[in-house]
Amino acid sequence: MHLYGYLSFNKLSDILFATFLSRHPEVKWAQRLDKIYITVQLPDAKDAKVNLEPDGIFTFSATAGAGNSTYELKMDLYDKVNKEASKINVGVRSIFCVVEKAEKGWWKKLLRGDGKAPHYVKVDWDKWVDEDANGPGDLDLGGMDFSNFGNMGGDAMDDDFEDSDDEEQAEIVQKIGEVEKTEEISTDAKSEAPAST
Repeated sequence: MHLYGYLSFNKLSDILFATFLSRHPEVKWAQRLDKIYITVQLPDAKDAKVNLEPDGIFTFSATAGAGNSTYELKMDLYDKVNKEASKINVGVRSIFCVVEKAEKGWWKKLLRGDGKAPHYVKVDWDKWVDEDANGPGDLDLGGMDFSNFGNMGGDAMDDDFEDSDDEEQAEIVQKIGEVEKTEEISTDAKSEAPAST
């Protein structure tokens, strides 16, 4: 039995089944003349794997959530990229990529093809700069620890993800300790001060 004229019931059910097994994370993007910023928003991602090919194929997979749901995406970027110069940072709430374009120039859109972008791909208006604007060129990345896509692959990439999260957590714990110590000193100073009458 054929549905929609070209898909058999088995093929259609396989597509629907695969769709329910994996989900797509929200993706935000912005660009500059020489690079694309891609943010995959997936809090507490585990076993994250990101791959970038020179022809512009960007793939991502990870598990997240209470049921360890699988999240995957494959994007065919608008043009070729420089994999060796591109960088990635995996944080607790998102995966942030700085993808260097193979050739400088403004892209009309993020993805190749004539169709509309999928519903989970959105413009990152916080990072967006119009091509005719005289605004800031590069983003202030605030000391993010980046790994190169070119040096990543397989198990080495997974180690970078784990180390990045550990370093962020250590910094947060250190800052919390400093705040608690400051509050403790302030409380001690107040208790030692003579009461005014």
